[in-house]
Amino acid sequence: MTTMTMAGRRRRLGQLLAVVGALGLAGCASLTGPRDVDIPLAKLQSGLERRFPIQQRALAVFDLQLANPRLSLQGENDRVALESEVIASTPLVRRALQGTVMLSGRLLVDNVRNAVVLADARIERFAIDGVDGALQGQLTAAGNVVIDRVVRDVPVYTFRPEDLRYGGVQFVPTAIRTTATGLSIHVEPVK
Repeated sequence: MTTMTMAGRRRRLGQLLAVVGALGLAGCASLTGPRDVDIPLAKLQSGLERRFPIQQRALAVFDLQLANPRLSLQGENDRVALESEVIASTPLVRRALQGTVMLSGRLLVDNVRNAVVLADARIERFAIDGVDGALQGQLTAAGNVVIDRVVRDVPVYTFRPEDLRYGGVQFVPTAIRTTATGLSIHVEPVK
């Protein structure tokens, strides 16, 4: 009888270890499952500042420089706003012209570049100080060309390889939304 009790104890211990092992594996699976990664606005801002100033020639006549970007969140509609100083120079005017541009757009994950980019951008304001309406119109047209290039080519945030790897599992961003303090990016394991 003592032998059977010992065998019963071993069987129960084996069952208990199997249950504990299964729970441990389930816990590990949840560690490598879908998750949300938060990126604070300050981190987005510092990453964006490293990509500026940006200089572009537009319409073969205007040289535009964008500098000192300021990013803000428009959380109510999952959009962001980007305001920048603009310096425009052209042979038509002897002095450099200064002003500001503000554009807004929704954020999109570009998995090819491992980056967050601005999509569906639109210029909210383009103002050059001290110019007449005709020149302002020409500069706005040039600004539209440059802004289109900037939006396509300058990521708001770029993921480092280690940002998308956890516990030996590779993740891919699948969704993005703005919050009161930054971005929340949903990532899922690569299948």
